[in-house]
Amino acid sequence: MNHIALKMLMGDRGKYLGIVMGLTFASLIMTQQPAIFVGLMSRTFSFISDLGLPDIWVMDKKVQFVDDIKPMQDTELYRVRGISGVEWAMPLYKGLLKARLVDGTFQTCNLVGLDDATLIGGPPVMLEGKIEDLRRSDGIIVDIDGAKEKLSKPSLIPGGEPVPLKVGDSLELNDRRAIVVGIAKVTRTFQSQPVVYTTYSRAKSYAPRERKLLSFVLVKAKPGENLDQLAHRISERTGLAAYTRDDFKTLTYQYFMKNTGIPINFGISVLLGFIVGAAIAGQTFYNFTLENLRQFGVLKAMGTSNWTLLRMILLQAVLVGSLGYGLGVGLTALFGFAMRNTILAFKFPWQLLVFSGTGVSLICVFAALISIRKVILLEPAIVFKG
Repeated sequence: MNHIALKMLMGDRGKYLGIVMGLTFASLIMTQQPAIFVGLMSRTFSFISDLGLPDIWVMDKKVQFVDDIKPMQDTELYRVRGISGVEWAMPLYKGLLKARLVDGTFQTCNLVGLDDATLIGGPPVMLEGKIEDLRRSDGIIVDIDGAKEKLSKPSLIPGGEPVPLKVGDSLELNDRRAIVVGIAKVTRTFQSQPVVYTTYSRAKSYAPRERKLLSFVLVKAKPGENLDQLAHRISERTGLAAYTRDDFKTLTYQYFMKNTGIPINFGISVLLGFIVGAAIAGQTFYNFTLENLRQFGVLKAMGTSNWTLLRMILLQAVLVGSLGYGLGVGLTALFGFAMRNTILAFKFPWQLLVFSGTGVSLICVFAALISIRKVILLEPAIVFKG
């Protein structure tokens, strides 16, 4: 009976391919759009992820996400260092600053100032140079994406490709010279602005004059210390906000979820993909069943039970569902691979496979149910009608 069910399904190639393509489209949309959404949202806290050494981030209580900088006085650093359970605490400057390029144009950059002595908070991967080179006069480290794109130099040939920024080149940050001493690999930020690293003292000289310039205090807990308890103790004794790395990521993520239209936009795209896929697959599968009612009637007249017919329809639904799901996921993976070196945000965790698989399964169940009802109510006498 299974062989007969498959022959009935593949007998009309047009309808068979139509069902598979409808499910492929639904699977593609329900996998690709969430993958872009997850990639985009992960960029909101990419700066936190890149700084893997600190256990706790200390900041002003009004801070809502990682780029919402509320500067503190430098004396807060020493207050944090004096709390029991803290192994070390280091300052970090983070802010937006305009860089003047060699051709006179300006580009907004994320300026990060690291503790002069330890350089804690530096880039995770150095491609050229060493992080210790920041101690050289006017030294800065630039991320590779910024060096190739927004901070690149104009081509010497009209209409030619821009020339990437390299070690030894110079910029102007707030009318002060900065010399590139290293190129680093960092995760792209949400705004995809270039990231420039320097020392904390130099960052304060680059930054616009303000009374307060300390952005964050990076804290490492002593071995065996409970991070949540230490964060609570820091907050209680200093009046500042203290978050573990995961809690700070969550705070940033939730801010963008609540205060931007990103979730709604991607949610609508996924919902439309589901509805269109269900409509195409359901209607085509139902029409396929109507065209094969006589064959089902013959099988019923020969004594085939409703359960056997039910299994035949479910087999057909599972086959087209598996093909459509596999093709959709495969196209999503190819899309992600093709976009891996572009500015597009794309992240494909295994949970998305479950999500899209569930969506395709619901579509197949819907398509099968409307067909099953027609077959179960079928009278075998239809075979003998004109």
